[in-house]
Amino acid sequence: MQILRCPAQLQLLEETLWKSLPTSLPVLGTVMMVARGNPASHEEHRDPRDYYINQLAVFYRDKGALQALLGGTEAVTRARAFQIMGMQDGLDEAVQEVASARGLKVETIQHRALISPEPPQPRRQMPPGLRLEPVSPSHVPLLNATWALGGNVRSRAFLLGLVRTLPSACLLGPRGRPVCWSLLDGQGCLRHGYTVPAWRGHGLTGVVLAAIGRELHARGFPVYCAVRPHNTASLRALQAIGFLPQPGTFYMILGTPK
Repeated sequence: MQILRCPAQLQLLEETLWKSLPTSLPVLGTVMMVARGNPASHEEHRDPRDYYINQLAVFYRDKGALQALLGGTEAVTRARAFQIMGMQDGLDEAVQEVASARGLKVETIQHRALISPEPPQPRRQMPPGLRLEPVSPSHVPLLNATWALGGNVRSRAFLLGLVRTLPSACLLGPRGRPVCWSLLDGQGCLRHGYTVPAWRGHGLTGVVLAAIGRELHARGFPVYCAVRPHNTASLRALQAIGFLPQPGTFYMILGTPK
């Protein structure tokens, strides 16, 4: 396995990954993050139970390369948790096989990937009384409490790292409390989006994603997100502002020591 550090090599890899969309999405986003300074590299702590930090994005030409990665490196070890993301058929089975053999508990979460070829266009204007701002570190407890994979100290630290280093946007209500938000993660994916129940149905998601999407598009990043397949309301809202569903499954595979 070759480790790429040269800017010219990373640029060549980017060009190759662009030609392999959509299955290369998680790796393309990760490579572009690294090539532009790796702002999502958080090294404050190394908890072996923390799959929020131990993340890998995978794209491969043949299964032999995948097996070499999983079996011949420290990507999957008995000693620590991990999170692997990818969009290729058979990835979940391959990871499950290696992780189970090494005594790890595995959970696979499936998402639908969507790409916005142009900056997202909100259907409605921002309602009076709301204010568009970046997400603040003071908002992290609310984000952590509403995130399906959150609610603990490790997830709070992870979200805080994203808020401090990567683009984000939120709409603040009349009392200054976020009512809708979205964050960019280390794979360049628009995730952690949420609208509080009282403000749903007002087109707020489009306003928030348009703000981040304009910045990503101007910097040459793919504008994409991953949504659970059963979340039909979010899928409809995203398609209404210009996101196009992609074929295949966006896998998020979580491994934790038993």
